[in-house]
Amino acid sequence: MPAAAEPALAPPPAPKAARRRSWSSLTVRFASVAAAIVVWQVLTANDVRLWLRFDTLPTVGDIVTAFGNRLATEDYWLDLGQSLIRILTGFAIAAVTGVITGIMLGRSAAFADSFGPLTELARPIPAIAIVPVAILLFPTDEAGIVFITFLAAYFPIMVSTRHAVRALPTLWEDSVRTLGGSRWDVITRVVLPGILPGVFGGLSVGIGVAWICVISAEMISGRLGVGYRTWQAYTVLAYPDVFVGIITIGVLGFATSAAVELVGRRVTRWLPRGEEDDR
Repeated sequence: MPAAAEPALAPPPAPKAARRRSWSSLTVRFASVAAAIVVWQVLTANDVRLWLRFDTLPTVGDIVTAFGNRLATEDYWLDLGQSLIRILTGFAIAAVTGVITGIMLGRSAAFADSFGPLTELARPIPAIAIVPVAILLFPTDEAGIVFITFLAAYFPIMVSTRHAVRALPTLWEDSVRTLGGSRWDVITRVVLPGILPGVFGGLSVGIGVAWICVISAEMISGRLGVGYRTWQAYTVLAYPDVFVGIITIGVLGFATSAAVELVGRRVTRWLPRGEEDDR
């Protein structure tokens, strides 16, 4: 009598080697930032002048002191909140508008013929070049800055969504229609799930471009905000405060981009990623 087949074993838990790789990766990342800080301190503290004039820049200690002083002021937090309101408002409007128009451009030939040429003509124009138009068009500087932020984020989101829609296999839609699905079923069951990776790719690019433009717009026509305060510090030669603004912008940009990526990974967790999850 043949021996009974052995029961299938449950997959083993994640190996410790994967966790070690994760900690090793984090260590390398923190070490690279620490090394850059040390190099900056050495170059500025010793007034190194090898074509690049590090003797004119503040040391790490000067920047840390200025950062501590700025954190204790109300203006710093007002600027922080104002920039976040502008970026989140413009980006949210761009995300909704960009995804909707991207789907329509990819699915409707009539809409692509009527609206597509306008987007292709406007897309190469840098959003920051529209600042004079925004100042004339909108009744307040605040609305103009939000519009510039929206414009900067809109095109990467729209283009990524449009390409994602056009890249969907037609077999998926044919299968839904063969089973009696309506156009709405195609949109909700095929198009929206299928384009999510492309959409979040556009959102990730859009949030980065939006930060560039909102800071530039604040420098040109703002009354509050991190960009406005950074430029103001430069005009009065407060160079440590300039670097406080630069670091703040970098941290805000990193945090918002990481948030978009985290949401994207949660929404598309059904996608096979293999070893990517061990990073």
